[in-house]
Amino acid sequence: MSTELLSVNNLVTTFRTADGEIPAVRNISFSVNKSETLCIVGESGCGKSITSLSIMGLLPSNGSIKSGSIQLEGTDLTKLTTDELRKIRGNKISMIFQEPMTALNPVITIGYQLREPLMIHQKLSKQEANQKGIELLKQVGIPYPEKRMTQYPHELSGGMRQRVMIAISLACTPGLLIADEPTTALDVTIQSQILDLIHELQEQLGMGVIMVTHDMGVVAEIADKVMVMYAGEKIEEGPVEEIFNHPSHPYTRGLLSSVPNVDDPDFELEAIPGSTPSLNEQITGCRFHPRCEHALARCKVEVPKEFKIKDGHTVKCWLSEEDAI
Repeated sequence: MSTELLSVNNLVTTFRTADGEIPAVRNISFSVNKSETLCIVGESGCGKSITSLSIMGLLPSNGSIKSGSIQLEGTDLTKLTTDELRKIRGNKISMIFQEPMTALNPVITIGYQLREPLMIHQKLSKQEANQKGIELLKQVGIPYPEKRMTQYPHELSGGMRQRVMIAISLACTPGLLIADEPTTALDVTIQSQILDLIHELQEQLGMGVIMVTHDMGVVAEIADKVMVMYAGEKIEEGPVEEIFNHPSHPYTRGLLSSVPNVDDPDFELEAIPGSTPSLNEQITGCRFHPRCEHALARCKVEVPKEFKIKDGHTVKCWLSEEDAI
């Protein structure tokens, strides 16, 4: 019996601009199994959030999926109408957004925002949805849930608002949860609580989780698989232990070298030179080669193939060609 929950194949997402059509996600493929956590990592502007919004069908009005497929339990989401997507979004697939203050409607009570998906997708009455909402708030560790149901987002702390977002996203027990940097705006203590909560609920519900983050500490704590993105492309993917212990792409090694090591007094941070290219910047060959100190002449003219290093570990880099199996 297959445990594959989500399969993304050759996804290309573009944006229409005054300068023409610009690719934001360039031909990426990956999968997520039930009860598995995939972390998507990379610098700001690398395409992590656009990949998530493509899956959810929530791209801005000037964005569109140019080609590729997004299979959720055998259903290609790219082929669905807007109404068909609405029946899946918040029901079979949910998303926790980065900033809960902008994701929650500031002029509508917490209770209304919790009841809405339950009444739409689960067909519960208002009274049933209200009771379920109270139970959800208890489940995510919010005290005095009956009182919170009548309050507005600005009356809650940042940590509580994020817990409300998690409660809303889990209201209909989705098979897939996408979390777009859900702990960025929170302090370290609350961050740890939120990550523990997501993991605990994942074990209870058997959800697949896609965690979008730039925090490698978070990745080490929760990931089963890691996908590294750069300038809209997937450049490396593998089990979390393999990525941390045997990173193959120079960019992945650079990301790991930029993580502080408090246990080593002699550790020095190593910055990756340069900056992420803009989406419309024309770069021949490997898109990372202008910043790569190991770049070969070949890297500047030929787009690297995706090489398999070990089972489940792939890398898009000419330097790994000799290690491929």
